[in-house]
Amino acid sequence: MSSQLTATTPLASLLAARSLQGHRVTFRVTEDWQQGRTLFGGLLSALSVQAMRDVCGADWPLRALQTNFVGPVSLEPFQVEVELLRQGKNVRQVKATVKQADAQGTEQVCGVLLGVFGTGRDSQIATRKPEQPPAAINAQDATPLPYLPGLTPNFTQHLDFRLGEGAFPFTGGGDWLTRYHLRLKDSAGVDNELIAIILTDAGPTPALSQAKAFAPASSVSWALELRPVANIDPQGLWRLDQDTIAYDEGYANDRSQLWTPDGQLAAFGYQVVAVYA
Repeated sequence: MSSQLTATTPLASLLAARSLQGHRVTFRVTEDWQQGRTLFGGLLSALSVQAMRDVCGADWPLRALQTNFVGPVSLEPFQVEVELLRQGKNVRQVKATVKQADAQGTEQVCGVLLGVFGTGRDSQIATRKPEQPPAAINAQDATPLPYLPGLTPNFTQHLDFRLGEGAFPFTGGGDWLTRYHLRLKDSAGVDNELIAIILTDAGPTPALSQAKAFAPASSVSWALELRPVANIDPQGLWRLDQDTIAYDEGYANDRSQLWTPDGQLAAFGYQVVAVYA
C-alpha cells in the first residue's frame, strides 16, 4: 500500500498510500481534501472505515457508523487505531480512534468512531424499499456549483455538485431543506460503501441557507446508517437530501438521505452541526 501523493490527489491514491502496522493504520492527506483548518469529515470517516476493514476484515458490509469529531486533523500523517470490541455470528463491532501528534509531538485524539458490520441473513419478512421523492430540478437541468478557491471548501473540487432544490448557503433563502445531485469526480478504484460515506457528509447544513453572510460551521457528531447497493453507474449523479429538523443556540440537528443514481436508498445520516452565525 504505497502511492505518491500530488497536489490534487484522487481518493484511490490516498487509500493506496496508507500503511498498516499491527492494529494501527497510517494515512497521509493533501490540502485539496481539507475543509477549513481540518480534514473533510466525510473523508476522515471513510479512511477510518478502511482502517477497520484492514485490521478486522472486509468480508461484511458496514451497517452503521458513529463519528465524533474531537479535534482538527492537519496535513501531517495521522494514525487510526483499531479495536475489535466484539464479533458474533452476524455482527462485528469495531472502534477506531484517530490520533495525530501536535506541534510538541504529543499524540492527541482527533476522532472516535464506532463501526457496525453485519452479514446478510434470510428473513421471513418481506423486503421494504422506500421510493425516492422528486427534486424540484432534475440532475440534467441543475446548474453545477463551481469550486471557488478561498470561498468553497477545498474538498469540493473533487465533487460534481448541483443544487436540485432549496437555497444556497448564506443567501437568507429561508429553506430548511436542500437536495443536491452529486458525484465523486474520480471514483476509480473506490467501492460504493466508501463513496456513500463521503457523499452523505458532503453537503453543507441547510441552516446555513438562513444566514445572510458567510459563517463557518463544523460537524460535532455524525450517525450514519448504510444500505448495501449494487450496479452503480460510475458516472451517474447520486442525490443527497438534507433537512435541518431543529436549530437553536448555534446548533443544527440535521438528517439526510443518500440515493444512488438509479434511486436506491444508500444511506441515512443524522448530524449535530455547530454554526458560528
